[in-house]
Order: sequence, then structure tokens, then C-alpha cells
Amino acid sequence: MKILVIGAGAWGSALAMSAAARPDKRTVTLWARDAAQAQAMQTERANTRYLKGVQFPPALAVVHGDVMEQVRGADLVVLGTPMAALREWLGKLKSCSVPVVWLCKGFEAVAADAEAGSMGLMAHEVCQQVAPQLRCGVLSGPSFAAEVARNQPTALVAASAHADVSEMLVTAFHGDAMRVYANTDIVGVEVGGAVKNVLAIATGLCDGLQLGLNARAALVTRGLAEMTRLGVALGARTETFMGLSGLGDLVLTATGDLSRNRKVGLLLAEGKTLEQAVASLGHVAEGVYSARTVLARALHLGVEMPITETVVALLDGKLPVSEAVQYLMARDARGE
Repeated sequence: MKILVIGAGAWGSALAMSAAARPDKRTVTLWARDAAQAQAMQTERANTRYLKGVQFPPALAVVHGDVMEQVRGADLVVLGTPMAALREWLGKLKSCSVPVVWLCKGFEAVAADAEAGSMGLMAHEVCQQVAPQLRCGVLSGPSFAAEVARNQPTALVAASAHADVSEMLVTAFHGDAMRVYANTDIVGVEVGGAVKNVLAIATGLCDGLQLGLNARAALVTRGLAEMTRLGVALGARTETFMGLSGLGDLVLTATGDLSRNRKVGLLLAEGKTLEQAVASLGHVAEGVYSARTVLARALHLGVEMPITETVVALLDGKLPVSEAVQYLMARDARGE
């Protein structure tokens, strides 16, 4: 099998390293947009910018240049780009004859010049617009790139409307250190991957304000309820949110110290501005960019998401950090 990973950020690099570490005969190529970065990674046999201290497996090749030339020789194309770049890449790959899958989690931001009432789309909805003929899917679940790169135990979900695509992802990435489970509920998997980032900001804020473990548990649990309500309204299956891409990814991102979205909440609790918090990360925190879109979809569907609403108010500067907890606790009592 010839696997091409497009995008040499932390997650794309880590997944390419994991696939290339397999003992069976395969070709894994990591394509980098920047020529200097590609040359440095090939020389150092590492991605020192994002994954310090971890060496590339010997079987991993790093390239730059004509990406379509690489695509033509691949059996599987994996997009390791941020959500903001997905539409452009799917447009480039719309005639691709092999499966194309993405790793990004979030909702697409609505363009400033979009028509009134436009809703931000999930990744598979973007694909339906741009490249409806593609055999596509998503690889998601609770996974920090640094741990995957070090071959620490990880479990992921491969979701697609095409059974052969999910099975190809299982074949490509399932191994001694990584379990991959096939799933047909791409809506549920993508909703979980998007909403958990927003909820992680809220949990980071909770921990930064030292509100206690009771508060954290309540926030994660009620956040899962919000995630599930939105997912079901969008056509997902309830049970998906009790799996790896729902509860699993939420717990990891909301409580793990490697979580960028959680870090944003911690920094806001320290009194940092949103701009200062984002600038200090050095990576993309998708929750910052997708929170407003998640809330917009929820409001359009009549789905109540008070935690998400609070996060958006904080990010937009409409609600001070000191009032966020009071805003949530002051809500009327109701049945669970």
C-alpha cells in the first residue's frame, strides 16, 4: 500500500510516522508545503518544529514539489491540513480516483461575504459541495500527536459512508500501538471531533479558575449532553457519542495537558486576552475558530447548548471570565 499524507504539521507527521513504523511492506510519503521545512525534516529525520525528540522511521519519505504527482502514485491520500484549508484541497483532489480522508476536526467558518443565514459546514458537507464523487472519510478519536509519534497506545475511529474506505483506513493504520475501529456514522464522528474542542476551552477555564473536580466532572458530563443533542439533530446516532470520537475525545481534550484548546481556557483564566492566548500556542486551536459556527448550527436547529454559548460569549469579549460560571449556574433548574 502506498500512503500519501499531505500536511507536515504535528498530526499529519505523527500519523505518517505511525504508518511507516509498521513492519509490513508499504510506502509512506509525507508531503510538506514548504521546501525548506521538507529539506530540514529529510536531513534531520525528524519534525523538530512540532514533534521534538522523536525520530522518523526509516521507511518514511518526506517530499516537496508537485503534490499531484505524488497523488497519482498513491493508494490512499490523507489530508493532515487544518479545517480552514480543507475546501481548497478537496477542490484540488476532486478528480482523485483513490480514497481521500481528512484528519481535521471542526466546522468550516462562514466567509465574511457569505449570504445571510449561511451555516458553517462539517468536513463531509464541504466534500459533498466541492467533490461529491470522491470516496472519502475521516480518521478521528482521542489522540495527541506527540503520543502517536512515540508509538504510545492509541485508539481511533475510521468513519465513512463507503465501507471499503473505512476498511482501507483500518488496514493502513491498525497495528501494535494503534487500534482503528470502523464506523459508518460520519456525522456523529465529525460532530464529536468539533464540539469537544469548544468544550475543552470551557474545561480549561474551569480548571484555571480552580473551581474543583466536581465542577470539571459536571462540565464534561453536561458538555457531552450538548454534543449529543446537536449530533442527533444533524442526523447522527446517539451511541456514537459514547464511543471514542465522542466521550473518548472529549475526556482527552478537556483534561489532557497536551490539549491546545484546554490551554486556551487556562490562559483566559489567567487574564490573558484571546489574541495573547492563541499567539502563545504556536499551533492551531480549532475550538477558537469553530465555536461560533457550532453555536450557529445549534441555534438554527433549535438545539440548546449553554456551555458552547458561554464559550462564544467569552471569545467574543461579551462576557468577562469572572461572570462565566455565574452565568451557567444561574440557569433554571430542570430534569437531567
